[in-house]
Amino acid sequence: MSSLEDRISRLEERVGRVEEAVNALRERVARVEGIVEQMDKRLNHVEAELRGLREEFVAFRKEVFDGISSLRGEVFSEIASVRKEILELRRDLNTRFYWLIGIQISMWVTIILTILFRVH
Repeated sequence: MSSLEDRISRLEERVGRVEEAVNALRERVARVEGIVEQMDKRLNHVEAELRGLREEFVAFRKEVFDGISSLRGEVFSEIASVRKEILELRRDLNTRFYWLIGIQISMWVTIILTILFRVH
């Protein structure tokens, strides 16, 4: 019987060690669960921050595009205004050029006629 009692005591020792191992595993699992909960909270915070940043970025992007569209309209308006002014200046230059040519030709005619009438 003593061998049976030895086996039983060894089994009880093994059961005790298994229970200790199970308890150690339970502690570790509890610690891991705590860490996972902390990570979950942190990830939720990060996700909330990302959502906020995304919303801010979308609002900023819309503001920039609206500003660019507004500036584009102003630039096109200014370009049209400058083109109109350039056309007016061209007309003015053409008119002055024709006047200058007309005066020049009349001066040449006067000079030529003066030379012709002095010779005769």
